[in-house]
Amino acid sequence: MPALRQRIVQQELLASLGVTALHGASFDELLHSTARMVAQGLRADFSKVLEYIPSENRFLVRAGVGWQPDVVGVATVGADLASPAGYALRTGKPVISNHLENEERFRTPEILRQHGVHRAMNVILQGDGRPFGVLEVDSRSDDEFVEHDLAFLQGAANLLGMAIERERHERSLRAALDRHQVLLDEMNHRVKNSLMIVSSMLQLQASDVGEAVLTQHLTEAAQRVTAIGQVHDQLSRGADVERMDIGRYVEAVCRDLDASVPQCAIRSEVQPGIEIASDRAISTALVVNELIANAAKYASPGRSGGEIRVRISAEDNAAFVISVRDDGEGLPPDFDLARPKGLGMRLVTTFVGQLGGTLAVHAREPGTEFVVTIPRQAPR
Repeated sequence: MPALRQRIVQQELLASLGVTALHGASFDELLHSTARMVAQGLRADFSKVLEYIPSENRFLVRAGVGWQPDVVGVATVGADLASPAGYALRTGKPVISNHLENEERFRTPEILRQHGVHRAMNVILQGDGRPFGVLEVDSRSDDEFVEHDLAFLQGAANLLGMAIERERHERSLRAALDRHQVLLDEMNHRVKNSLMIVSSMLQLQASDVGEAVLTQHLTEAAQRVTAIGQVHDQLSRGADVERMDIGRYVEAVCRDLDASVPQCAIRSEVQPGIEIASDRAISTALVVNELIANAAKYASPGRSGGEIRVRISAEDNAAFVISVRDDGEGLPPDFDLARPKGLGMRLVTTFVGQLGGTLAVHAREPGTEFVVTIPRQAPR
């Protein structure tokens, strides 16, 4: 059971990292978030993101957890076959070493010796056809890294690799934007397609994993990715890339969820013409996605034929209101909006807070209604 619980924690961390990556975190923030999350998910003392510097044939420690203050952003590690990270980069294969002191494939780098590291695991950060570097976790303990740990680390590397690719594409696109506005539409189209591929892969993994709890987590992660993909679809169809009609966007999200949630019908009723900044639209749609997913999962367990209604209307020129109501059995007695337990409700409260909005819950006859009020403009 502890092993299963750890795998669930790892899946939640990957889902959270995916949301962070797709929600527009800066590249440096994403590097540090990845380092922190992989250390947490693997219960390791140290982690680091190593950027390959071809001109020096060395790695620069770009981000990390657990190291002395003079390491991150300063220290370098050899990228030849004689180091674990270099071995991974040169061979193109992940590296697990649970006994560095007995290794014959490579030497133990001095930085690991100084920190008392006994075991290490490395995977390549690919990014746009050429390696960006290596993602590494290190530990002082005598436990062993296993294949499930490697799969988690590789998953984090894949998400970070997508962000690396996006960062490189965005730099190129920004340079050409004044001359070729059409490139931005192409970027949105490609990002949408990439996200749909990621969502499909998560759905396939959900159907094959063989664990009901993990299947549910993977399915929810796929729905979050699909919701974010919809904004890029809407942006590629419109002339304005900075603002969008939140009602039209949420309607598209509801259609996708209606097709993937067979036990209940999702109905949307939106007021057209409520335009907000595109980055705020992503957070808003993720709030709706999580509220619908929670209603479908908990409102009517064990029965089909339920209904979830989503309404969006303008409160005034300064704010708009979202209502998500189900016709289920109501909230459990221990539900506390101020201390949400599940990942979905934690995401809802986080995004509502970032948007400067308010969240309320009302018992109805039948069911439950969540009401979110969101300012049209970002709080100053």
